[in-house]
Amino acid sequence: MEGSPEGKAQLHLPQRTRELVREGGVEVAVLPSPGVVLIGLTGGIGSGKSTVSALLAERGAVVIDADAITRDLQQPGTEVFVAMVERFGASIVAGDGQLDRQAVADIVFTDVDALSDLAAIVHPAVGAEIARRLEAEQGADHLVVLDVPLLVESGRDDLAALVVVDIDPEVAVRRLVQHRGMREDDARARMASQASREDRLAKADLVIDNSGSIEELAALLAGLWPLLVTLGSEG
Repeated sequence: MEGSPEGKAQLHLPQRTRELVREGGVEVAVLPSPGVVLIGLTGGIGSGKSTVSALLAERGAVVIDADAITRDLQQPGTEVFVAMVERFGASIVAGDGQLDRQAVADIVFTDVDALSDLAAIVHPAVGAEIARRLEAEQGADHLVVLDVPLLVESGRDDLAALVVVDIDPEVAVRRLVQHRGMREDDARARMASQASREDRLAKADLVIDNSGSIEELAALLAGLWPLLVTLGSEG
């Protein structure tokens, strides 16, 4: 389970964010409308990002989950599914006709070209759906959380803040193996395909150290919520 006791959940504000908070506001570039606060949420695999996303949703955030969108777009019969089978072969289809995600992972996370081909098939479709959902928020007054594993790599510049969920990579591997049943080599290969921990932290506006328990994480987010919902206000 993500958020199992390993230490204590903590919030870190990089220096530039601390300065802006002290000045009474945070510089933002908010889309799709002035009433919407668009928060980016990312973190390495096994960091507990999905748990953070779910806790924010409980508090009223509108979560746009790129992983969930990807799963929907990869259902049998969709254009993405058909294109993936054409590229990677029938071995990625399970006996029930669904996509065998582990079979896909075994191919793409050991082959740079295959990973690039997968991205070319999946990412445009996911991006279009994210854009559609953001457009649906036009004129609303919501905190929208854009939950994207590869958010740092995407280079988006329309976020009120980038929140990074951080964990020691070795702890993340251990959690993936123990709680998701993932092979260690698979976990490490997936981790290596993402932005480095250092790159994520360098670009973060807020860093959530998810080394603690789920209870500590929930308490931390309860305290963080008032800051997040005011990020769109002019300072």
